[in-house]
Amino acid sequence: MFSLKAASGIISNVTRFSIARQICLSSRRQADSDEWKPSTNQETDESAPFSGGLEKTINSVTLLGRIGSQPVKRGSVEHPVVTFSLATNSNYSYANGDVSQKTEWHRICVFKPYLRESTLKYTNKGQRVLVQGRIIYGEVRDEGGQLRHTSSIVADDVIYFKSG
Repeated sequence: MFSLKAASGIISNVTRFSIARQICLSSRRQADSDEWKPSTNQETDESAPFSGGLEKTINSVTLLGRIGSQPVKRGSVEHPVVTFSLATNSNYSYANGDVSQKTEWHRICVFKPYLRESTLKYTNKGQRVLVQGRIIYGEVRDEGGQLRHTSSIVADDVIYFKSG
């Protein structure tokens, strides 16, 4: 059985390799393509729109924490989703020796069918999990008509740790 530290290190290395490989492969495809042309603008105008094809970006989130609410299945039959909350902690030390801990809560959404079903079946409130995914933002109107901003993590992978 791997220790938590060893598992985190392996996951981190695999993630870094995977991202670097994807960027390298997509750059190679872009360079081999006839559509890609280097910018002829010699000025470094920051406000000029990017004109060199599709720009590569990264939206990646990795969280390690404890499940705060029992996962529930929501949505419609055509578009089901499993949601749960995840707690992560940050520890702070002050100059006078006091130590403080702040808990952040994250809304996790699982859309992938196989991952959705296994998350619903094998996770429980209080269990430690590692979630890899991406962050999304949205807006909803509450009953009072006020516009509220939301953020969620869409899980691409959930790794379950043995509870107990």
